[in-house]
Amino acid sequence: MQISEKYTIHGNYAEVNGLKMYYEIHGEGKPLLLLPGALSGIGTAFGKLIPLLAGERQVIAVEFQGYGHTTDIPERPLSYEQFADDVIALLGVLNISQTDIFGYSTGAGVALQVAIRQPGAVRKLILASVSYNSSGRHPDLSILFTPEVMNEALKGSPYEAEYLSTAARPGDWSALLAKVRAFEQTVQDWPAADIRNIKAPALIIAGDADIVRPEHVLDLYKLLGGGSLGELSMPASQLAILPGTMHTALTQRTDLLMAMIPGFLDTEIM
Repeated sequence: MQISEKYTIHGNYAEVNGLKMYYEIHGEGKPLLLLPGALSGIGTAFGKLIPLLAGERQVIAVEFQGYGHTTDIPERPLSYEQFADDVIALLGVLNISQTDIFGYSTGAGVALQVAIRQPGAVRKLILASVSYNSSGRHPDLSILFTPEVMNEALKGSPYEAEYLSTAARPGDWSALLAKVRAFEQTVQDWPAADIRNIKAPALIIAGDADIVRPEHVLDLYKLLGGGSLGELSMPASQLAILPGTMHTALTQRTDLLMAMIPGFLDTEIM
């Protein structure tokens, strides 16, 4: 996984909810908020996509509590709800009343929570590899979150390298891994009714070898208004399964993503 050579850093910090939250702004135009996955900073999650998306958009990319440049609050657990509250507060600081949101993995779950908690702030959602219930995850995923496997898999990885080069306290890497393990093992069980009440059109994306089960992705698509016969009533939400794509490669598939994301975002909401 390589960060694009065209990706350059333009970083800022905002004080939100007791957190010094790192964010970057690229390009000009309608706002598009990028929310990364677990252990990802902006570069590993979106480094290849930002130069492409920022050609016609004002891209605002963030790093969650403890990730990358954003220093952890040791006594505050990681949670989708807290991440969403931090993002909502950041939008207030930036005076952005409404935005499109592209969330990847953990960031996609946060995007769902922002839409649930602050629906008026969300115009459209791009949800890449997302679950709303722990049962939607691949049953073998728990193997990856055992300390031995997780530590070994991340040793020398782009995620570790990014953290060590961006974090204010790079020695906190092991503590962050433990905290992320606890977060990932927390039961996720969001009511289907909360998802169904989201009005923002969504583009739901998953890899065909992803950490989220295809059946769960389809269930989410239906909850967000998909599943009708297009000749009679074309749904506002869309569904895409990327071929030959595992979870960690999803946001690297720029050819496929850029073939669908601009069209989805640019379509007027009826």
